[in-house]
Amino acid sequence: MIGLLDIIGQDEAIAQLQQAMNGKRMPHALLLVGPDGVGRRTTAEALAATLLCERPVTVRNETARKGRQKDQPGRPASPRGADRFQQLPEGFPLKQACGTCVDCKMVAAGTHGDFHLVYKELAQYHEDPKVRERVMQDLSIDVIRRFLIAPAGRASSRGRGKVFIVLEADLMSDAAQNALLKTLEEPPPGVTIILVAERPEQLLPTTLSRCRMVRFGLLPQAFVKEELLERPLPAEQARFWASFTEGSVGRAIALAEAGMYPVKRELLDRLAGLGEGGDAELSELLSDTTEALADDAVKASRKADGTEMARTLATRQATGAMLELIASAFLDAMHLRCGLASGESGLIHADQAQAVKALAQRFSPEQLAEIIQQLSHYEQLLWRNVNPKIVWDNVVITCASAAPVGMY
Repeated sequence: MIGLLDIIGQDEAIAQLQQAMNGKRMPHALLLVGPDGVGRRTTAEALAATLLCERPVTVRNETARKGRQKDQPGRPASPRGADRFQQLPEGFPLKQACGTCVDCKMVAAGTHGDFHLVYKELAQYHEDPKVRERVMQDLSIDVIRRFLIAPAGRASSRGRGKVFIVLEADLMSDAAQNALLKTLEEPPPGVTIILVAERPEQLLPTTLSRCRMVRFGLLPQAFVKEELLERPLPAEQARFWASFTEGSVGRAIALAEAGMYPVKRELLDRLAGLGEGGDAELSELLSDTTEALADDAVKASRKADGTEMARTLATRQATGAMLELIASAFLDAMHLRCGLASGESGLIHADQAQAVKALAQRFSPEQLAEIIQQLSHYEQLLWRNVNPKIVWDNVVITCASAAPVGMY
């Protein structure tokens, strides 16, 4: 089981949580905010284990680094040391779960009666068949009532309170958030609610005002690259995914393990060779690839927790990832065209610098900006029930000619 002091690269966030636990009153509602794949869920689970632990361990923060070897450039501070929290005073008590007691073992196994993960796919286990049959694109009021509000009102099974972790909290419907407000503001004694979100702006102001926000940043790209190399992954691929995800180790690993690197290589070569008439085969490739990614996402969700991600949501997320991949190539081209990058230096797609150069030579900075803006617009359209196949046809036209397509 990963402890709070084992979490790498998020010292500011961990320090804030340590201060909260050592304060006169632990906040009963926390909001962990940051990009996907940087440790928010891992931290939430480590915090839950600490709060539920029978005998949590306490070590002292030692800020004096006398005689300590300096950290390597590009790497976070020592992951297990108690001397890396420079924002905390020397001697500050740092807590984490012991990892060996009955409570810790049950949390690690997912069988603790007072540890609750709340996520949209739980709708499949709702007693109402109408709820089970719905497409789970948001975190509904039915899930929040059944799997958070109701159990929060029941007594703790182990006597040390209850912890609820709400994953993808920014997907909560307005109705779900409104139903949760009273529990967030005045939860039963001993109840802690941890919301995990990527886009806090999607939450209602009334929800935000009731939570203590803790922000998570991106991890150093050098660290992400090293994690990928240990998988092991070829250096060229590790460098690319670390750069593309901008420091999200979870996302980099997921994309690498999905076998996306050969796809991205072919995609960029095809984009560089596009004529103004477009490429019907490229549209088919994009469509087929996103469908395959969606299939993998559905299977992965089923394997992870026995639930199944909604196919529509999986397809939209996969399409969004592909659009981001395409946009990164044109962003590289703009940087090259405007002198912000030179040769391979500063490029996300440094492994295909010639393809990026071809895009930079074909389009003006204004045209490249138009393409990137249109790609962003297509991603927004995906969430308005636009057929993904139609989106890909228009993406290819835009990438070939930089002409805006009237899809609204």
